[in-house]
Amino acid sequence: MVTNGTGTVFSELLGQEKAKRLIRRALASDRMPHAFLFRGPEGVGKQLFAREMAAAVNCRNRDGERPCGACPSCRKFRSGSHPDFMVVSPDKGAIKIEQVRQMGLALSYPPYESQTRVVLIEDVHGMRAEAANCLLKTLEEPPPDNLLILTADSAREILPTLASRCQLVPFYSLSQRQTVEVLRGCDAGPDQETAELAARLAEGSPGRALLLLKTEMIAVMRKVTAVLSNPSLHPDRDAGTLLQAAEMMADVKENLPSLLGLLRLWLRDRLMLACGLPERSGWQEEGGRGTGRDRVNDWSLHRFFDTLEAITIAERQLARNCNRNLVCEVLLFKLAGPSNASQVEWIE
Repeated sequence: MVTNGTGTVFSELLGQEKAKRLIRRALASDRMPHAFLFRGPEGVGKQLFAREMAAAVNCRNRDGERPCGACPSCRKFRSGSHPDFMVVSPDKGAIKIEQVRQMGLALSYPPYESQTRVVLIEDVHGMRAEAANCLLKTLEEPPPDNLLILTADSAREILPTLASRCQLVPFYSLSQRQTVEVLRGCDAGPDQETAELAARLAEGSPGRALLLLKTEMIAVMRKVTAVLSNPSLHPDRDAGTLLQAAEMMADVKENLPSLLGLLRLWLRDRLMLACGLPERSGWQEEGGRGTGRDRVNDWSLHRFFDTLEAITIAERQLARNCNRNLVCEVLLFKLAGPSNASQVEWIE
């Protein structure tokens, strides 16, 4: 939907020094581009930074690229009531052409009270083709006194003609220390140990780390990996246990792809241990076994790669809207097979 922006926290974004330099230079220039593309990994602060830039554009007392947070314009941004800030967010996973048309109609009128109207268009990598082409027309003939800020995941493709009509501002993954600092600074943030584990698993994405904590995916993963690590596990005798674990996985619903990503990280760490290398995540399964001796330690390299391929197949099945419970059940029974099991052909 297209809405006024929600209130923003006027805090300094950790990291992203290149983005700060580019935006500071643009704000100091008399020739502001009509559109920016903030592109980088998911959850590293692109949308937060876009909101702060939107506030800075019309701030009366800004310091560099940061808004003051106290002038009338900033107070309206903080309360989410600024009349010249618009956010276009994906509707059920994608920005639709009706949203772009509604935005274009709003841009045909002058800003209500500010010198520049700012429009934040989130996750343009999820735009449908007809919506992207409609937005392209706006970028080719931008109405005066309007600034568009597009955000996109660097791992996803976007229409090249969209990117070519925007000034690119790259964003990067944060360090583990910075990610922990972000998590610990949140209201009711996790303890140090949990924050460090979430930061390692999120691989430099505070947004992904917060999702792991909010959805309790770490707790689910600990239970699932405890089942898979059990040296006495047998798919025939323990079918009920595997079905319960699969149900726990399916219960995370739309976050299941992220959970499969965690499972891939867990297996990667085990593969590193099998090759005599130190693991990276510091993962500890429920019950405190950590990376001690268990059934996974007896896997061959072929079995590890076979299992990683099984996760890839499960991800493709989810992308085709296959039944989540069935996908999880097939995957766990595949992972629970004998350590010397040969590759099983899946029907895709």
